[in-house]
Amino acid sequence: MKKIINTSKAPAPIGPYNQAVLAGNTLYTSGQIAINPTTGDLVNDSIEIETKQVMENMKAVLTEAGMTFENVVKSSIFITDMNDFAKINSVYGSYFNAETAPARETVEVSNLPKFVNVEISMIAIKE
Repeated sequence: MKKIINTSKAPAPIGPYNQAVLAGNTLYTSGQIAINPTTGDLVNDSIEIETKQVMENMKAVLTEAGMTFENVVKSSIFITDMNDFAKINSVYGSYFNAETAPARETVEVSNLPKFVNVEISMIAIKE
């Protein structure tokens, strides 16, 4: 049985999908980009600010599902410029405890929705 997870504290989906789906005790999130959920505006003044907004949006989705970043077991990061990796990694890493950080891949892509620079999705387990 699946449960749809949506919150007004993260951007509304821009297509035919939901912010996350809880299947049993596993949460599958859709990719989050740097849209301010209050204004609907892109937040992309710098790659660090953009990444922080993405992570705050993801935090809101996890919270709605009754989880935290400690529940995350897998992350996927999509970026448009691998030269931004260190800056993105620094912001991303500040949301996790290094000893319990999830598995992850980071992939450079040619474009992302709304031509943002970073998109992140996660899988989390509720214990």
